[in-house]
Amino acid sequence: MYNPKSKNAEEFICHEEVLASLEYAEKNKNNLDVVNKILEKARLKKGLTHREAAVLLDCDIPEKVEEIYELAREIKQEYYGNRIVLFAPLYLSNYCVNGCVYCPYHHINKHIPRVKLTQEQIRRETEALQDMGHKRIAIEAGEDPVNNPIEYILDSIKTIYSVKHKNGSIRRVNVNIAATTVENYKKLHDAGIGTYILFQETYNKETYEKLHPTGPKHNYKYHTEAMDRAMEAGIDDVSLGVLFGLELYRYEFSALLMHAEHLEAAYGVGPHAISVPRIKKADDIDPSAFDNGIDDDTFAKITACIRIAVPYSGMIISTRESAECRERLLKLGVSQISGGSKTSVGGYFNPAPEDENSAQFDVSDRRPLDDVIKWLMELGYLPSFCTSCYRQGRTGDRFMEICKSQQIHNFCQPNAVMTLKEYLEDYASDATKAVGEKLLPSEIAKIKDSSIRTKVEENLVKICNGERDFKF
Repeated sequence: MYNPKSKNAEEFICHEEVLASLEYAEKNKNNLDVVNKILEKARLKKGLTHREAAVLLDCDIPEKVEEIYELAREIKQEYYGNRIVLFAPLYLSNYCVNGCVYCPYHHINKHIPRVKLTQEQIRRETEALQDMGHKRIAIEAGEDPVNNPIEYILDSIKTIYSVKHKNGSIRRVNVNIAATTVENYKKLHDAGIGTYILFQETYNKETYEKLHPTGPKHNYKYHTEAMDRAMEAGIDDVSLGVLFGLELYRYEFSALLMHAEHLEAAYGVGPHAISVPRIKKADDIDPSAFDNGIDDDTFAKITACIRIAVPYSGMIISTRESAECRERLLKLGVSQISGGSKTSVGGYFNPAPEDENSAQFDVSDRRPLDDVIKWLMELGYLPSFCTSCYRQGRTGDRFMEICKSQQIHNFCQPNAVMTLKEYLEDYASDATKAVGEKLLPSEIAKIKDSSIRTKVEENLVKICNGERDFKF
């Protein structure tokens, strides 16, 4: 039944193939011949199959585990350098008709106030995000055809893009809303979204249906095939993810990679990004009830193995995780993080009191964005607010071609330098600006093309003089 080119969910995420892969991995996890052959292929830095990656995930030979980590670090550096892209979520509404048992937005939860932002409130939230320095956001909303119809989402996107506040603007709006129709995905595409994001939560169909007992999200097939409809509608940048902790992590790991393989096989374009959230405590939600939690060491190994298996995809870690955990994962493959995030509706302009919070989950890394930027630079990373690929048409197969050939540095490095300079001029504290100005010369020197390097240096002077939004 397994067929990665099929557009039938139960064929490209074939339960029997997942189980066979887990059995193969268990059998070969400490077989040096098999492990070494997989690592030899992995060193080509072109990716692995889900079955090969499952073997590395299960392998517990200490020296081989260290090789896995070292290879993940190498791949991260070669594909993405030391750049880390920043973003923030913007929650529009927590009205939802689904009964997801792991999410406090489930419709029978009476503990949280239901909130839906007006367009004027969205404008204020956008200004607050711009005042922090953000250029890229991901809008979030519960599934509710009455309170959150597609027209509301489209109006919200239009409002966000329209707000020009001081020197700020949101240049890329990614969208994380429930699975919808091809027609609605076309509307999102025409509205100029960046990436369409949808977490599978769990790929195990039986578990999925138990965790989504009521509401339209109960339909496993419709949800799992959402990315196919998005691709059909012209959205060629899509982002996958599972919520680790709901099901056994080995199952989710293999199925997640199978989904990536399916997109590559069926459309020639793998996922633009992969998120690796872990279930966290929230109102009316106790993570221990799911009994599939993963410790930090396992989480790190999952991240490293995904980076090796899908080297071209961005990897995202949110403020669900602590600063310590995020620092560890940055070395192993993560290329995008959120900063200064609020997971409540209206959380930026006028946060609700703690006892009335509408947060979807607890945030572990509560530092302001400026602290996160300073921290990243002190660790040797280059914070980036770049949104140029999306606005220059480098999406889908064009982006993948550039990324897989490792030519993305020619665009990302200069754009990261210029957007960081904007941040330092407009938003940074004195301490953060001092660290950034010390970092910039070494990052400029990494731009190999002398003509681009000269142009960047000219643009940095213009940024100091008040001009904004230069891009390659």
